[in-house]
Amino acid sequence: MNTVTTALGVFGILAVAVLLGRSARSRLPEHHLNADTRDTVKLAAGLVATMTALLLGLLVNSAKSAYDTERSEVIQMAAKVTFLGHLLKLYGPPTTEARSQLRAAVENAAGQIWPEDRHALPQLASETQEGNALYFAIQQLSPQDDTQRSLKAQAIAVAIELAQMRSLLLAQSVPAVSTPLVVMVVGWLVVIFLGFSLVAPPNATATLALLVSAFAASGAIFLILELDRPFGGLIQISSAPILNVLNHLPK
Repeated sequence: MNTVTTALGVFGILAVAVLLGRSARSRLPEHHLNADTRDTVKLAAGLVATMTALLLGLLVNSAKSAYDTERSEVIQMAAKVTFLGHLLKLYGPPTTEARSQLRAAVENAAGQIWPEDRHALPQLASETQEGNALYFAIQQLSPQDDTQRSLKAQAIAVAIELAQMRSLLLAQSVPAVSTPLVVMVVGWLVVIFLGFSLVAPPNATATLALLVSAFAASGAIFLILELDRPFGGLIQISSAPILNVLNHLPK
């Protein structure tokens, strides 16, 4: 789903609702536009607006929570990769192959999650050839003393944790925002703008104010959809933590 196209589509729908309401106002009999009728429409639209605000807040909170969770996991993965590289370095020269495999695994993960082609979709996999090679390279180490045995055990544990976090990112890649809820919010927004345009004065200033409000509402929908795509789009999670770690790993 293209978030920009969707947001523009929502704005178009709301703009049409505003124009339809203004057109309907000019065709209604005068007794349908008296003060009591306008107050009733305002109360009804206000009730729908309150429910819409609550649902919009729920959607924004849900999308932002999912975004922050995955961002935190990326930072944790970067920290664990740094720690794993440090453990392998402390182990000594026998870990040369394992450190090379660690760099290859990180490069592969960064390339899949943040592809160079901005139009390509991010790819997440529970396991990769490079990750398996790293795990086997660590397993094949032959410790010579208690220190190396301890370092090997810690390195294996961290490698397993990294694989688990990658699987967790894969499991969380499904949308956190319910499409029916978004559709319901848009429907309620149509009701709101249609109602307000019916009772608004028939002048350009009032129409412009309603159109600006419609643009702001479509912006909120855009924000929700963008936060629901943490590894793509305009508000994606930064690859800086992983790339910074990659720059300090041996080639």
